[in-house]
Amino acid sequence: MRYEHSLLISAPASVVWDLTVDIERWPDFTPTMQHIELLDPAPLGVGGRARIKQPMQPKAIWTVTEFEPGSRLVWETRHRGLTLAGAHLVEDVDGDTCRNTLSVEATGRAAGPFTLLFGATLRRFIARENEGFRAAAVQR
Repeated sequence: MRYEHSLLISAPASVVWDLTVDIERWPDFTPTMQHIELLDPAPLGVGGRARIKQPMQPKAIWTVTEFEPGSRLVWETRHRGLTLAGAHLVEDVDGDTCRNTLSVEATGRAAGPFTLLFGATLRRFIARENEGFRAAAVQR
């Protein structure tokens, strides 16, 4: 199951991208993250890992699986038959505005029960997270 949230942000794509890759700051502007710790030296890229604590979830290690500087970050975590992949896509619209798209995809044998129990929460979380990115970007 895949959930996606996209919105326009009145800020250059570079500003939103800088927020995207400064993952240890996410708890400062989004309520969906309580603590993030980079486990590998910067800069962030494929293979980079972070330990993340989110509300209602145990700590998890997320590993970057795709990275296109300036536009795309995909990472995943695995736990007991469930793989969660989170994607961040930043697209320039007109130089002063960008589209920020966040998505979460659940796969694996536990994906069905997980999405049945937590699908609505996932939808709310990615919308809140995206609103946090927007608020932080327009304040810069």
